[in-house]
Amino acid sequence: MSVSVLNFSMSLDGYIAGPNDEPGNPGGDGFERLHEWFVTPDGEFFRPSGPAGELVDEEGASGAVLTGRRTAEQADHWGGDIHGSPIFVFSQRPPGPSVADYPLVTYVTDGIESAMAQAKAAAGDRHVNVHGAYTAQRALEAGVLDELQIHVIPVLFGGGRRLFDVLPSRVELEIVRVIDTPEATHLRYRIRR
Repeated sequence: MSVSVLNFSMSLDGYIAGPNDEPGNPGGDGFERLHEWFVTPDGEFFRPSGPAGELVDEEGASGAVLTGRRTAEQADHWGGDIHGSPIFVFSQRPPGPSVADYPLVTYVTDGIESAMAQAKAAAGDRHVNVHGAYTAQRALEAGVLDELQIHVIPVLFGGGRRLFDVLPSRVELEIVRVIDTPEATHLRYRIRR
C-alpha cells in the first residue's frame, strides 16, 4: 500500500519560501538557499554524495505526486513530468487549457481525500510525494497525510511563507529517522493517528 510523504526543505524558523513569494518570483527572495543541498546555483539538480544522495534517490522513486494548484502553476507543472510519475493537482477549479499538453497531469476538484486516493492508487506500492503548503495543511486536516520528510536548512529567513502556519489542531508525530549532514538536518516523521 502506498504511503503519502510531504517532502519540503525549510528554514530553521519554519519558512518554505522567502519574502515576496509571488508568480513573478516563485519561492520568494532567497528561495534557492533552501535547496542548495541538491540544486546548483544555476538551478540544475544534482545527486549529493552520502546519505543526502540516498534521500534524493528516495524522493525520485515516488509513484505519484500530489500538489496544490499554486505550486503546480509556479513550477509550470514541471513540464508535465516529475520522474515519470503522474501528477495530481488539488484545486478548487478545473485546469487552464495549457495543461492539456501534459498527459501525466490530472486536476482533482472534488476534495483532498479524492486527490490523495487517486494519487495513492496511481502510486501502487511506491510512495506519493506531496508538495505545497496549502495542500499539506488540508491533507493533515483530513487525516490523509502519512509522513513528513523535512530538510531543515541552517538559516533563519525571518519572513516569507511558513509550512505549518495554519493547522486546525495539534498533530502528534513519531520520529522515524534523523540524518544530519553539513548542509541540512533531514527529519522524517510518521503522523500518529
